[in-house]
Amino acid sequence: MDKNTEEFYDRLKTELDLSNTWPALYLFKFIVPTENDNVERVEQAFNCMGAVIKTTKSRTGKFTSVSIDVQMKNSQEIVEKYQEVSVIKGIISL
Repeated sequence: MDKNTEEFYDRLKTELDLSNTWPALYLFKFIVPTENDNVERVEQAFNCMGAVIKTTKSRTGKFTSVSIDVQMKNSQEIVEKYQEVSVIKGIISL
């Protein structure tokens, strides 16, 4: 992981700890290219966590937004989920 990415995750973790009491409900939002199994891979990352997942395709169908409401234990768990899905080609975390 490069220095900028590491700093981003450190900052995110700090902000999450300042604004939440754990465990907390957290909303993940991603945009992924609709091609291949990208949407399924995002959904699989949250499998067996009791997550509520909503997907919406873009008007052209090239992209799909994925919103995931899920109870998270702490800020580190959130950072780890972002890192886990970051390997999906073309994913954008919002």
